[in-house]
Amino acid sequence: MDAETFDEQKYVDLFPQLQQAYKNVFNRMNDEYDSTLIHGIDQNVLNESEPFYDETEGFYLEVPEEPYERLSGTGVVVSEERFETVLDDYVAEIEAELDRTFA
Repeated sequence: MDAETFDEQKYVDLFPQLQQAYKNVFNRMNDEYDSTLIHGIDQNVLNESEPFYDETEGFYLEVPEEPYERLSGTGVVVSEERFETVLDDYVAEIEAELDRTFA
């Protein structure tokens, strides 16, 4: 896998694998953490994240700005510190799953 191929094909030929990777991580995170928080992160933060691949660093996820604020009005009550910890774990899991899926 190279960065150009991943970027060009991620929403075309690679999309089913990409969806499955995200789903796998969602299911694991949902079992391990509060499902309301995981669902809130999935629907309000990660839905606008973007996966990328770099030959040197591997897969990484760009999360939209001010992710904690994206939960406002969703009914999810969580401290910002807890949110950041869970989001960091979630992103790390997605990056690792993408590496397993596409490497």
